[in-house]
Amino acid sequence: MVEWTDAERSAIAGLWGKISVDEIGPQAFSRLLIVAPWTQRHFASFGNLSSPAAIIGNPKVAHHGKTVMGGLDRAVKNLDNIKATYAQLSVMHSEKIHVDPDNFRLLADCITVCVAMKFGPSIFTADMQEAWQKFLSVVASALGRQYH
Repeated sequence: MVEWTDAERSAIAGLWGKISVDEIGPQAFSRLLIVAPWTQRHFASFGNLSSPAAIIGNPKVAHHGKTVMGGLDRAVKNLDNIKATYAQLSVMHSEKIHVDPDNFRLLADCITVCVAMKFGPSIFTADMQEAWQKFLSVVASALGRQYH
């Protein structure tokens, strides 16, 4: 079980309250597909992913990005039981979709970059970043748990 300090809990909840799922989700997911093109193999049904412009303008990419970011709300609300919260998603991603578990970490990094670009260092401070990255690391670990 992960131990969260009061400061970390406050930082995560405070940042989450500022994040627009509709903005950061599509940005982060598009970034993942662009910088890690091998991840595109799971999204053949999304249509044109042939260039950065096509990915950024693809409504299915945007929708999935919103879905992924929206799913983080469950983790924010269940900080003390993230593994159980994501147990079914872990099974789905490992047994049905066969996602490389390292892709969760890559997406977490893309989310962090987008959040940092949006808020800058006055809001996304070093302490905030530390708590946020710990949070996303726990989420990525929970999603990859079925692989262990």
